[in-house]
Amino acid sequence: MKKKALVSACILGEYCRYDGKTKKINAVIEALGDEYEIIPFCPEAPLFGTPRERINVVEKEGKLRIITDETNVDVTLRLEEEIERFLEKNPAFDRIVLKSKSPSCGYKTTPILNESKEQISLGNGIASTMIAKKFQEIVLESELDFI
Repeated sequence: MKKKALVSACILGEYCRYDGKTKKINAVIEALGDEYEIIPFCPEAPLFGTPRERINVVEKEGKLRIITDETNVDVTLRLEEEIERFLEKNPAFDRIVLKSKSPSCGYKTTPILNESKEQISLGNGIASTMIAKKFQEIVLESELDFI
């Protein structure tokens, strides 16, 4: 039986980014090769479609929230529920590769904004936070680890 790898869908070449584009990274796909069953992951596309309004990680009242860029709608709960559903359907992974800088998948590389939409730090996206908590024994990787 093959090992399982969770991989951000945009890295795999799926057109699921907010701008309708992809960020395909052949080096990731090649590195996983035939050894892994690759499970694509994008919590945003099923909820908001593609293309869609951009989202940001915004610190509000000391908490990190996911806020739409133009309409300023808090979509944190919807994303948490979507991510939780995905993780319930996919309870085990051997390797995890997530898209850097993403408000969903970025790990230690995602811009954290204040309410004026100014960057105040770098941190984690909502999905990478939940995934890191659930899979503490797995080192999270990004496409930057393969380039």
